[in-house]
Amino acid sequence: MTLQENIEPAPESARSAVRDELLACLQSIALAHDHGVTAESLTAGLPLEEGRLTPGVFPRAASRAGMTARIVKSRLVQLNPALFPVVLLLEPGRACVLVALDIKARQAQVIFPELGDAVTEVNLDGLLSSYSGQAIYVRPRFRFDQRGPEVKQQRARHWFWGVIRENRKLYRDVIIGSLLINLFAVAMPLFVLNVYDRVVPNQATETLWVLAAGIFVVLCFDLVLRLMRNAFVDLAASRADVKLSSSIMARVLGLRMEARPASTGSFAATLQSFESVRAFIGSATVVSLVDLPFVLLFAGIIALIGPPLVLPVIAGILFVLLYAMAAQGKLHELSETTWRIGAQRNATLVESISNLETVKTLRAESRIQGSWEKASAFLSRTAAQLRLVSSSVTSVAQWAQHSVAVCVIIIGVYLIIDGQLTQGG
Repeated sequence: MTLQENIEPAPESARSAVRDELLACLQSIALAHDHGVTAESLTAGLPLEEGRLTPGVFPRAASRAGMTARIVKSRLVQLNPALFPVVLLLEPGRACVLVALDIKARQAQVIFPELGDAVTEVNLDGLLSSYSGQAIYVRPRFRFDQRGPEVKQQRARHWFWGVIRENRKLYRDVIIGSLLINLFAVAMPLFVLNVYDRVVPNQATETLWVLAAGIFVVLCFDLVLRLMRNAFVDLAASRADVKLSSSIMARVLGLRMEARPASTGSFAATLQSFESVRAFIGSATVVSLVDLPFVLLFAGIIALIGPPLVLPVIAGILFVLLYAMAAQGKLHELSETTWRIGAQRNATLVESISNLETVKTLRAESRIQGSWEKASAFLSRTAAQLRLVSSSVTSVAQWAQHSVAVCVIIIGVYLIIDGQLTQGG
């Protein structure tokens, strides 16, 4: 029997009754590994397309069956036999389970969803003509029974940090890039130091051009690394954004009816507040946090040039940290107040729109309008206080930065007069 005969489209009546082929393939593999699961338990709450499982959602369905799945691009004859059975994605939009492959005999044993769990032998050339070039490896996770009790209770995967850890390789590259960028930043002060100490006194223009060429190369590498770092942060943020959004929506749809929130509008505002968390992981703040530890590197370099010069730097760092810690409590209080009043105002809006007919019938427009305006005024005042405290931290940090620069220059002048330091450093 040829492959084309095996995968001939079923009559319309039969196709309407079943035919989520990827789901059927997953159930066949789960059954082969003694993981009995129902179609409903595998697909409940998943984003199906036209009621069918898609390759992108397949790993999530497999995890519900206690299995792991990974989509790979590979030639059919290069698939790892040790990982059989494997799901093959066929053209157009079909799927089957590859059980065994005999390259010498040009034969393959497959399971077609139309034939249940029956294994069919087909010609390899026919299978190759329909193979899309993608396959899904599916393997069971190891399951402990009661004879292997847990010595230490495993911590549940955190909804946020668990997703961030999945992108740890990207963040590792971001940290490596930040290390190189901050090392390159040292090149400019060293360039200025050598120009003032060696080039200017000796009028060595050849040395100047050599140093300038070197610093331009460093600046070019610095630009490339900054662009790559931003691209990696954006890529990690987009991946985390998709997973966090789907996780939050799954939790919302999985709420028990008795656990429903009292106010739909307030609950919607709470969900919207997660946008700020998702925006944070893709913002420049993440890059700034990575750069923060390198302050110690620059302080160490300044100490090597002239130990007294590092004293105002340390004092400035401590001053900014103490002020930021003092402002943190107020920022937390104002942020919580802003969130609560925002949720309350959003609840008023949503409930008024959804019950507009009742509002008009009871002539409650004035009371609701008054409640809305009071909430808006209070939110405006609180948000202004929040912005004031937040901007004060930035302003104080800038003031400290300029003050430290002035102090370093003053101390440097005295060190030059005493002969402990040269004009370039």
